[in-house]
Amino acid sequence: MFDSVLVVCAGNICRSPTAEYVLKSKLQGKNVSVSSAGLTALEGKHADAQAQQIATQHGIDMSEHQGRQITSALVAQHSVILVMEKRHINDLCARYPQARGKTFLLGKWVDDKEIPDPYRQSQEAFEHVYALIDSACSAWQKYL
Repeated sequence: MFDSVLVVCAGNICRSPTAEYVLKSKLQGKNVSVSSAGLTALEGKHADAQAQQIATQHGIDMSEHQGRQITSALVAQHSVILVMEKRHINDLCARYPQARGKTFLLGKWVDDKEIPDPYRQSQEAFEHVYALIDSACSAWQKYL
């Protein structure tokens, strides 16, 4: 089994922090660490206000989140990396070849579904993305 999960998106303020905190909630009591980073991170930024609001409605507190950039050290220290879109796998593995073989779509177990970026979009877009993330995280639970 995996003992550490890194969730990756682009800016690390919407999708990956949401998935990080949802996974942490679902894996409570298991010895699995979960964190997140971005391919083009908005370093030091809090999670998007709409993402935080929707997470809060579902009992998830993301107030401590601060965006951070992915690094080779982060890639090396995590046993599995979960990304939002297929192009993220390609981008990540092109930059960090050591990520190959341990990088998967967050939506792998839900028909390889990609999770679209809701940044600067409507409340409905954020709600849709939260539902996709929640479903994908539930599907990953049995593998982590």
